[in-house]
Amino acid sequence: MRKKKLKRFGRIRLILKLGTLCGLIALIGIGVVLGVYSLMAKNYDLKKLGRMPRSSVVFDCHGNEIGKLHGTGARFVPINQVSQHFVKALLIREDARFYEHGGIDPTGVLRAAYRNVFRNKREGASTITMQLSRNSFRELMSQKTLHRKLIEVMLARRIEKNFTKEQILEFYVNRIFFGSGIYGVEMASLSYFGKKASEMTLSESAMLAGIIRGPNRFSPFRHYDDANSERKTVLKRMLSEGAIQNKDFNNAMVQRVRVLKQRPVQKKSINSYALDAIRRDLNDALSESNAEDGGLKIYTSIDLRLQRIAERAIEEGLLSIEKWPGYKHQTKKQFELRGAKGTPNYLQGAAVLLNNETGAVLAIVGGRSIKHSLFNRATTAKRPIGSAFKPFVYTAAFNRGLMPGSLIDDGPLREGEIKSIDVAWNPKNADRKSMGLQSASYGLIKSRNTMSVRVGNIAGMKSVTKTAASVGINIADKNITPQLFLGNLDCDLESLTSAYTVFPNNGGRVPAFTINYIEDSGGKVFYRAAAQSYPALPSAPCAVTSKILEKVVSTDGTGARARSLGFRKPAGGKTGTTNDFKDTWFVGFTDKVTCGVWAGLDEPQSIISGAYGSNVALPIWTKIMFACEKYGYPANEMISSATMTELILCRTSGQLPGKNCKKSGNTYREKIPHDLVPKHLCHVHENQTITKNTKAKPNRLRVLKRLFQPN
Repeated sequence: MRKKKLKRFGRIRLILKLGTLCGLIALIGIGVVLGVYSLMAKNYDLKKLGRMPRSSVVFDCHGNEIGKLHGTGARFVPINQVSQHFVKALLIREDARFYEHGGIDPTGVLRAAYRNVFRNKREGASTITMQLSRNSFRELMSQKTLHRKLIEVMLARRIEKNFTKEQILEFYVNRIFFGSGIYGVEMASLSYFGKKASEMTLSESAMLAGIIRGPNRFSPFRHYDDANSERKTVLKRMLSEGAIQNKDFNNAMVQRVRVLKQRPVQKKSINSYALDAIRRDLNDALSESNAEDGGLKIYTSIDLRLQRIAERAIEEGLLSIEKWPGYKHQTKKQFELRGAKGTPNYLQGAAVLLNNETGAVLAIVGGRSIKHSLFNRATTAKRPIGSAFKPFVYTAAFNRGLMPGSLIDDGPLREGEIKSIDVAWNPKNADRKSMGLQSASYGLIKSRNTMSVRVGNIAGMKSVTKTAASVGINIADKNITPQLFLGNLDCDLESLTSAYTVFPNNGGRVPAFTINYIEDSGGKVFYRAAAQSYPALPSAPCAVTSKILEKVVSTDGTGARARSLGFRKPAGGKTGTTNDFKDTWFVGFTDKVTCGVWAGLDEPQSIISGAYGSNVALPIWTKIMFACEKYGYPANEMISSATMTELILCRTSGQLPGKNCKKSGNTYREKIPHDLVPKHLCHVHENQTITKNTKAKPNRLRVLKRLFQPN
């Protein structure tokens, strides 16, 4: 018995010795690693901590300078000139033990590990000092690796040894990225609240502190509700940590923070809507480096020649509308004569020009004057798109078997014909006329409302919404009604223009982008745009729609005005006009480029009676397309990748004709993609008896109702 105990004790001692040995080896290994990384951390110049971010130079696709971003409006502010409310909110939000640790917070590390593992909550453990080290040295921000993290930790230790806590905090608050191209607490306070950092209230300070972890997501300019939610989270933490009293907490919670409608224009800051779009994409491209140091060379897709022409086309086109007889709104000239103060309420416009092959933004205009308004109507404004949505409705129907030559009734909608229809909703054609039975292609060429609703019903709501989602148009639940078939949904111009690239690209979509590549201050490329083209829709139905959209422009369709204005190159497109002439659109394409144009008032209201996409937006589009012809994007004949087959079809059913179809005179010749060729004979006329001397004429309305049952 005793021998067994001694033997067991001996084993325990052996295990303890081995454990101790392994522990010593591990400690030595850790010590060696930390020593190596400590030496590596000494290679970083700590003088950089106090330097303000430098300007980044932006170039167009030909190497011409567009302007500068970042650092141009940065202002250094001593820590004693920053609201103590903000300092408290910052520490509670980012590093509550800042004055207790030496750069690394073991308590924070353990807490983050626990929440990540056991509560499935993603939480970091970076202290303010560690964030400062990462924000000050660009090479630490390129990727999330253990190597980077260890250097960051050792740098934090060096910083703590060489600077006081107040100095570290001062460096940090002047380098923080607050979204919308804003760096440093002073510029953030001025930009969002119109006051100095020393003047911020508790509520404003909490909102600003809440932005730090998600500068783009929680930007008060773009996402006020999210920013406000983060503000309340910060206030609750401050109360729980004893940083504020109940009275102050309650007052701040009910207070609504007033944020400026737009960022104040800085003399050396943004000077074009193109730069605004580039800045947005830059923030997205460098989202992992929230405090970017500037000093970059940003090479973009913008063609300055086309950009200037697009800006001029918008201005000249809308100026002509302001001169129409009966135009009653404030003009741009009147706004300027009154001192150009306040929010401009004159007619606005926007344009986006994309390269079909890559999605590169060649030009982007977000308004008539960035000096008057920083609001970018090309990227941010979501407006009803009206008939500009119809091509996607027809594409969905073609994908489900509808033929472009199939007959569709242009008459008024009958009660019960369309599922889920509001009794009060009775759409009519713009000319208030009915043209009887017409081909489906006619409905799109002429933008017939009643026909488009019936085509949408043939496609089915699910198919239409799926088609829209595939091209990047998101539809809210409230818009999933038959009104959707007439474009009752909001969309920004950039997204709509990008969606239209499926037509010249045989179903492939190319998301828009503005940045080609970025070089750091040393000339090293550390970001390059990746090709994002993907097959969004089947090529066959897109080929059918594309050919019809060409007829919209080339024949007597709603876009025929382009021909009368002199543009006769192969092109396709679609107009859009919303109720009461509030919004006017034209999105069109050649084989090389796709261009979208919008015009309207910021506060939706009728521009003027008779303001259509065809006479407001289309002339602007035409001027831009002329410039494309001149500057390297000449239009050629558009070639579809779909194999085309010419055959005879039944006009009523859209299927292969039987004997009775031919006898009744319901056949026609159609050239369609091979993938859409019907596989079955017409079932509509199969049981009809046709006399030798008489051609039966079926009740086509009844036939259509039988063939295309509502989905």
